[in-house]
Amino acid sequence: MKFDVLSIFPEFFEGPLSCGMLRVARDKGLLQISIVNPRDFAVDRIVDDYQFGGGAGMVFKPDPLTKAIDSVRTSKSQVIHLTPRGRRLDQTLVRELSQEQHIIVICGRYKGIDERISEIFHTMDLSIGNYVLSGGETGALVLIESIARLLPGVLGNRDSAETDSFQHHLLEAPIYTRPETHKRLSVPEVLRSGNHKAIASWRRKKSLEVTLARNPDLLAEETFSEKDLEILLEVLNGKSS
Repeated sequence: MKFDVLSIFPEFFEGPLSCGMLRVARDKGLLQISIVNPRDFAVDRIVDDYQFGGGAGMVFKPDPLTKAIDSVRTSKSQVIHLTPRGRRLDQTLVRELSQEQHIIVICGRYKGIDERISEIFHTMDLSIGNYVLSGGETGALVLIESIARLLPGVLGNRDSAETDSFQHHLLEAPIYTRPETHKRLSVPEVLRSGNHKAIASWRRKKSLEVTLARNPDLLAEETFSEKDLEILLEVLNGKSS
């Protein structure tokens, strides 16, 4: 899979792309990431100008961005614009985007980008949350990592991705490791029992409990068994432990 990231701060990506999972994926040839600087396509390297109609904040000019996108775009490219006006990024969308072959990510700065870019390239507008950042670079890293970990061969254990929070519209159950007792707190006995059926049942129950308590909106996308519904009713009635 290939990403081309349009950013006037290419140095922003040097550290994150050179360590951890993303470095491994690139070294394996499973992921290609290039940073394209719109300044390289601008007269005197100036990429911004004042808004028509007045108002505070500069705006990315359309010409440098158009040329930058056209320099890497193919018939198979998905152009993504990171903007607060976009669809909220979630795991369902991440799974969809992991099927793409080539993604171009526009990282805005200042007040944003000229609206005509979205019209020309039919961009997919995405938001990573309801808060303000100085630019799209942080969002681009979030997008790339969330997609990359679903690509075959990127993670050492494919099951790790399949059991992550949000992968199946639920948050993960609590997890533990050695030692069995820490500051008088012990690992739940069922996890030490070796009974895989009981462990799976416990994890499903805790996953439902945690999701209902902390992010209940996720439950709208999940399909429940009769046992799941019994657990949810117990939690709602304050009877679950």
